[in-house]
Amino acid sequence: MTKPARISYWFIFLTIVCVGWLHLATPLLAALFSYFVLSKLSFGTHGKWIPVSLFVIVILGISSGLAYFANQSVTALPKIIETTIPSFITWAESHDIDLPFADFQELKAQAMDMAKEAKYVGNFANYAKILTTQAIFLIIGCVVAVSLFFNAQVVLDRASHAVKHNLYATCADEIAQRFRGFYHSFVTVMGAQIIISTINTALTSIFVFAVDLPHAVVVIGVTFLCGLLPVIGNLISNTVIVAISFTISPKLAVGALSFLVVIHKFEYFLNSKIIGDRIKNPIWLTLLGLILGEKLMGIPGMILAPVILNYLKVEASKIEVALPAGDSTSPTSSPEQ
Repeated sequence: MTKPARISYWFIFLTIVCVGWLHLATPLLAALFSYFVLSKLSFGTHGKWIPVSLFVIVILGISSGLAYFANQSVTALPKIIETTIPSFITWAESHDIDLPFADFQELKAQAMDMAKEAKYVGNFANYAKILTTQAIFLIIGCVVAVSLFFNAQVVLDRASHAVKHNLYATCADEIAQRFRGFYHSFVTVMGAQIIISTINTALTSIFVFAVDLPHAVVVIGVTFLCGLLPVIGNLISNTVIVAISFTISPKLAVGALSFLVVIHKFEYFLNSKIIGDRIKNPIWLTLLGLILGEKLMGIPGMILAPVILNYLKVEASKIEVALPAGDSTSPTSSPEQ
């Protein structure tokens, strides 16, 4: 391995560490998603302004959709909680199950006490600051993606260098190659996850409209967004669906759970064909990556974790390791019988 290649590997490693340490997963994800959308909007054309204009329209549409979804969620979620808890209490009493709370008001009081002990109450100014910062990060990520879409070159004055093959230019080329590999891993993982989430959302929508489940917009939105999180996302969306179904009747909750189980059995096949064929990482490794990603970077870290795992595997698979002297065995060779 050449010296510039080693420098590029250290550079990408330190970049990943800094993203986790400085909590920069949001702008990184925004840049990756934005560049992905821009590349899909190119349609093979040579011009840049038409895809960028379409990208701005898409961003405005997504922002409007998310604003509508957030408004519906703020209105619907308290209603879901207020109707779910009493139904659950009634069901528990009919089955002689003791609960640590007697009614919704007591549960709400306990939750407020826990929030005060955790010092969550009174920190709304900090939350607003965090939301503002993340919004700025999203904008920066989009601007970076558009800039890269117009010109992805790192060395802009290559022709003016006195030494043609200098260390800076060569290292820049190697670093650009590493980032291209990282982006390719992102497309591989997230492309598969978006396909699966879309299929899962479509099937779930059939059930939601068939049984006339309340708060359909919130349910469908949560299903799609949670579907972007591997493994754990389905657990979150399924919990919401079953909880809402329980407010109507326990039988509907059981029916919803059965329907979701059937869907996810079908998704096992999709995972094996779509994600499995592309990534081929064991589930335990993915779960470990999700845990570490959440601890370091929150939800954006959970999205990035499978991408980083796939990138590390792909890059490490390209590096040949010399066998010790006298050792002629290989992973593909079988021992003599």
